Amino acid sequence: MPPKEPDKPRYSADPTHNYGILTPRFWHGMGLGTWLSLLATRQCRLTPQSMLTAASITPISAINSLMGMWTNFLYGRKVHRQVLSEPPLFVLGHWRSGTTLLHELLITDPEHTFPNTYECMSPLHHLSTQRYTAPLTKWLLPSKRPMDNIEAGWDKPQEDEFALCNLGLPSPYLCWAFPHNGPVHSEYLDLRQVPKRARRRWQARLKLFVKSIAVARDKRIVLKSPPHTARVRWLLEVFPQAKFVHISRDPLKLYPSTVRLWKSLADVQGLQPDLPEYPWMEEEVLKNLVVMYQAYREDRELIPAGNLCEIRYESLVADPKAEIARMYEELNLGDYARIEPGVNQYMERTRDYKTNRFELPADVKERVRDRWGIYFDMFEYGEVGSGR
Repeated sequence: MPPKEPDKPRYSADPTHNYGILTPRFWHGMGLGTWLSLLATRQCRLTPQSMLTAASITPISAINSLMGMWTNFLYGRKVHRQVLSEPPLFVLGHWRSGTTLLHELLITDPEHTFPNTYECMSPLHHLSTQRYTAPLTKWLLPSKRPMDNIEAGWDKPQEDEFALCNLGLPSPYLCWAFPHNGPVHSEYLDLRQVPKRARRRWQARLKLFVKSIAVARDKRIVLKSPPHTARVRWLLEVFPQAKFVHISRDPLKLYPSTVRLWKSLADVQGLQPDLPEYPWMEEEVLKNLVVMYQAYREDRELIPAGNLCEIRYESLVADPKAEIARMYEELNLGDYARIEPGVNQYMERTRDYKTNRFELPADVKERVRDRWGIYFDMFEYGEVGSGR
């Protein structure tokens, strides 16, 4: 008898999530030089449909560059001189570990702010254009994120890693522009193998972007990008008094959910929609966690006492009020009563939200446990399937 074909993974991306031609991709926020460099270095194989999207990015990138120069003229000196009123708070954790939930709970605090989607997509000129452009173009965005049905929009919190991409910095996230070509800039996940000069450039761009958010809203800035989990030592060089909260989750939930997330991002952000297979992706997900947590294990000892709090997704979901209150006490963020009304409103608004469910074959569970032993051990998740 012929061998039985393996079942299709339950964590495959949904192909119906492809965005339309008019839907903005994050790459629409690049300056002209950054966009042309991406085209030149990624061996882009554009399909007829993606040629239209690429054709729309090129003139927009030129406009971004011009508006960036105008914004620098208006605000450049102010951004450079800006002093943060409070050190930033970084939400750390692997993709799909609950970082979005934690981020959204933290920003219900009226004394916190965050980079929103418009600012991360238009980092060159958001200070001069957001007030006018965001209301006029909000209809272009979907109302929900395709990978998890969380609310989307220009004013919603976003990962600053996308802003760094649009500012011309190398990033592993650039693989999603031309995902058929495989991973790119893997050394920028933890920055350890990046030459010192290039790393200093990365740090300077991040600092200026954070300062630009402070110019817009001078509060404590809460930043969330999973790659920062592997960059704690470099973040501390820029923000020595930064605070960190790390969230962990059952690795057997992380793996399929992360693969699905990455495939969804490749589908909706990619410029190769007719080439939907990404054979490299599952191995990259397995490899990246190890890199992230080898770095995090080394770097968390560098964080000053009282500036790191570690929580579990399972505990946060079971009793969000207690976990947020504990975090506020450990990080000395102020009176929890200040944030409690916002937490209550968020919980009420999202009470019907359901997480995706996945079924992993036994051999995949074993592979995850074998490859991700560092994570199981660090956060005491025990045996395969125990979640304890």
